[in-house]
Amino acid sequence: HTDVTKYLSFKAVDGSYVFVQGKVQKVPATPMEALKSPLMGIFEKRRAGKFFSYVQEYDEKDPKTHDGMDLRRVTTKDLIAKFGLKEDTIDFIGHAVALHCNDNHLHQPAYDTVMRMKLYAESLARFQGGSPYIYPLYGLGELPQAFARLSAVYGGTYMLNKPECKVEFDEEGKVSGVTSEGETAKCKKVVCDPSYLTNKVRKIGRVARAIAIMSHPIPNTNDSQSVQVILPQKQLGRKSDMYVFCCSYSHNVAPKGKFIAFVSTDAETDNPQTELQPGIDLLGPVDELFFDIYDRYEPVNEPTLDNCFISTSYDATTHFDTTVVDVLNMYKLIT
Repeated sequence: HTDVTKYLSFKAVDGSYVFVQGKVQKVPATPMEALKSPLMGIFEKRRAGKFFSYVQEYDEKDPKTHDGMDLRRVTTKDLIAKFGLKEDTIDFIGHAVALHCNDNHLHQPAYDTVMRMKLYAESLARFQGGSPYIYPLYGLGELPQAFARLSAVYGGTYMLNKPECKVEFDEEGKVSGVTSEGETAKCKKVVCDPSYLTNKVRKIGRVARAIAIMSHPIPNTNDSQSVQVILPQKQLGRKSDMYVFCCSYSHNVAPKGKFIAFVSTDAETDNPQTELQPGIDLLGPVDELFFDIYDRYEPVNEPTLDNCFISTSYDATTHFDTTVVDVLNMYKLIT
């Protein structure tokens, strides 16, 4: 949409996996894959295949595809009950295909979950890798890099590595500029993360994260050079999901033969190392392991009054679905 992709290259992520009953399994996303999946018994496969077919054929404008259900009224739980799916199947569909972060979706209208499942299947078909995910070559740092180039084309100026940026306000409390090193850049709007305006945000949680450097791919993922594994909360007896993402030299983010894995989750205790253990256990031997824990914030200001547009801190997800939604919402507010 922005043509920013002229300045960077994406490559599909090799695999999409889910942790169910103590094992890492490939996420089936089509009726064909459901039939082959060891995640389900033979009868469950048939039921899941029928459910996937219903989702694939569903078209809001065509009542023939609705099977007599209004998905904006029927809850996800009721829709799934109609197909008689088991608990573990419901778990991987909700968390590893629809990418919900908790189980609240079961009691909300099914429309959102069905649309998320359709997006997963369409993405899978579009990139023809083993997963619906793409990741930039040379890593996520390429995204701001590419936007910097695009910005320059349209006359934007980047001032990098500026220390201690202070946001200035006029008498009415509206933003008027940003000061650093004795210089003030005047402006009418400021877009920033929570660290710049700590008095306009509130803490909403903490994320625990481990970064591992390894010399091999994650075991049981078909030797994938890059892979996303989701560990649904129920499978771990937790209140929130855990995420594992691994990338390597195939995305030009590490030297040949090296792999980098991230394990992250919402911190529920003061001991992140113990909490992250189920994800770390999936990695096999690790050359080097780093732990990190950080607070999450969300804005509480009214942008129409102060012209400050503040993002929400990154959450524990490794597929950036929530970040994209946040960016789009901010874009709408700003424009």
